[in-house]
Amino acid sequence: MTDWLLTRLPVGPLAVNAYLLESPATGEAALFDPGDEPQRLLARLAKGGCRLSLLAATHGHFDHVGAAAAIQAVHDVPLLLHPLDLPLVNDMPAHQAHLGFPVTARPRCRAQLADGEEIPFGGRHLKVKHVPGHTPGHVMFAWDALALVGDLIFAGSVGRTDLPGGDLAALTRSIRERVYGLAPATKLHPGHGPATTVGAEMAGNPFVRPREAG
Repeated sequence: MTDWLLTRLPVGPLAVNAYLLESPATGEAALFDPGDEPQRLLARLAKGGCRLSLLAATHGHFDHVGAAAAIQAVHDVPLLLHPLDLPLVNDMPAHQAHLGFPVTARPRCRAQLADGEEIPFGGRHLKVKHVPGHTPGHVMFAWDALALVGDLIFAGSVGRTDLPGGDLAALTRSIRERVYGLAPATKLHPGHGPATTVGAEMAGNPFVRPREAG
């Protein structure tokens, strides 16, 4: 049983789930997918009293990283992401402008996340799994019996693959091999909407059925 505290913080007009992970025992905090409302995220971080030691993104779409630079103006922490998604972050201002969203600054990135990597945090480690499909460099972060899955899979749905870099075959493979390979009780925390479990999605997700249906 972990003493870590995970808080879901839906932010911005697209209701992206930013996640704050706190380790009170070590005084560390990690912030995942800081997509919007930086002042709200900073206020919640300050309220918890833990030092931000990790800033990371499941993927590079602007709605998941748009507030990262503003967070970095207060906390000098690089944004960790997979190298295949660095072009998305570099092109973020153009994408925001094209879609009519406020343009935000590009964050300082450390695009070195790799499949199988273990990131030290709170005296233990977070596991990184490369799960392409929604974007080429999409990853999920796992520890204990839960995983932050970004826009790979949602409760009863899956991520879009009609955006540049999307790949339906890769997304289906990522879900079947990496998500459905987890224990059924594993709790999945997606990039939008409520949490779900591996077992619930294997039993009822209409978009990606378990291996036998493929």
